[in-house]
Amino acid sequence: MDKLIYVAMTGAAQAMQQQAVAAHNLANATTPGYRADRPAFQAIPLAGDGAPTRVYVADSAAGFDQRPGAVQQTGRELDVALEGQGWFAVQPEGGGEAYTRAGSFQVSANGVLQTRTGLNVLGDGGPITIPPDAAVAIAKDGTVSAVPNGNQRTNVQVVGRLKLVNPPPEAMSKGGDGLFRMKDGSEPASDPAVKVVGGALEGSNVNVVEEMVNMIQLARQFDMQMKLLQNAEGNSSHASQLLSTNR
Repeated sequence: MDKLIYVAMTGAAQAMQQQAVAAHNLANATTPGYRADRPAFQAIPLAGDGAPTRVYVADSAAGFDQRPGAVQQTGRELDVALEGQGWFAVQPEGGGEAYTRAGSFQVSANGVLQTRTGLNVLGDGGPITIPPDAAVAIAKDGTVSAVPNGNQRTNVQVVGRLKLVNPPPEAMSKGGDGLFRMKDGSEPASDPAVKVVGGALEGSNVNVVEEMVNMIQLARQFDMQMKLLQNAEGNSSHASQLLSTNR
């Protein structure tokens, strides 16, 4: 009986957690470069005296969907998408290095190339600074050039090169801020094989229909777990009645 209660109770809790993950994926169905979360669960026996029959469902290592999203042309100079596998390197809050597929960039008031969320985009030598009164051009290999406005458009200045990396996806983990980091804390070197597509953005890889079907299945799983708990409660009540009758 106790094993049934533990499995049903923790199963219902994890079904609710998976519902939250599916809802989060759906909320980011139009977020550029978003990678859908993929939670994983496993059954773990309780350790300790008198508890070998109790088993509960626990959250295992959460992963993410590695499939690329659709690339759409925007025509905007500061929009870039990755061609195939690879990541842009950015500087998260608190320092260090993190990675993203979202290539919608902007130039801050201080002339620093940043993401739409205000994180510095990293080049091979650190953050990339754009001279004032200059347009930005990003080449296929990630080279960032500043093109002066006015009559000096032939005086192109190379200001840096995007740091493009391509570590194995299984060596990366997704943080709560939506950025990816190496599990061992390392910072991979630039990969010259990674190429970008200018004037384009990679969309989210969330499959809306798949997530909606998943939410329906999870709702049914939750109802099933609750019915198991109700059955356990009913069995306990009947057992108590039988014991009281036999006295």
